[in-house]
Amino acid sequence: MEQEETLEEKEELEDNNDYSSAPDSGPRVFKILQKWVPKASHYFDKDHYSYAGHQITIQESIENFGAVVWPGALALCQYLESNQQEVNLKDKKVLEIGAGTGLVSIVASMLGAFVTATDLPEVLVNLEFNISKNTRNIDVHKPEVRKLVWGENLNEDFPKSTHHYDFIVATDVVYHHTALDPLLVTMAHLCQPGTILLWANKFRFSTDYDFLDRFSNIFDITQLAEFPEPNVKLFKGTIREN
Repeated sequence: MEQEETLEEKEELEDNNDYSSAPDSGPRVFKILQKWVPKASHYFDKDHYSYAGHQITIQESIENFGAVVWPGALALCQYLESNQQEVNLKDKKVLEIGAGTGLVSIVASMLGAFVTATDLPEVLVNLEFNISKNTRNIDVHKPEVRKLVWGENLNEDFPKSTHHYDFIVATDVVYHHTALDPLLVTMAHLCQPGTILLWANKFRFSTDYDFLDRFSNIFDITQLAEFPEPNVKLFKGTIREN
């Protein structure tokens, strides 16, 4: 049943790049702009992502939730591409939490960022494959791929004294799972004063809103955009200083 929901979330995505602007006091409202065409294979290629002037091919695996492109990733890629003056990634240090297929990390690198793409060990092979395939022949800073298990070995693997990031990005990391406490700990650890966290998520369950409440107790947040279909919200957060 969960796998069927994963596939259904990719349906009815649009082709056009139009969006409507909400009043200045609120988030802008967008449409997500991609089509998803399944193929009868355990692995399948997605040939027609187009961001930052490049065609991007993403290999997905339907056996692992971490190796599927989720709506939040499409929303954030679209926002980063169309709002480069507001969110300037050129020569910035960016870390992606839960990079999955690597689409967001690839787009961020194409927009000029120095990217560190992180995820669980079982996801890294496919993540590295996608990043290598899409960045090997273009003039970008190739993203680094690293293991990051939320809440584990943060001081050892990502010490604050030597690991400062301009942006932390995360898409659809909040889902119906038990790792929300270590996720929040990880976000707080990686975000130092001056770091901007961009979090895009499809809101599905009441627990997603509970996490947002806890998130807003640690971060000063602004909702930058929303994508009503399929209920993706994009937030900007900065860590509160004690």
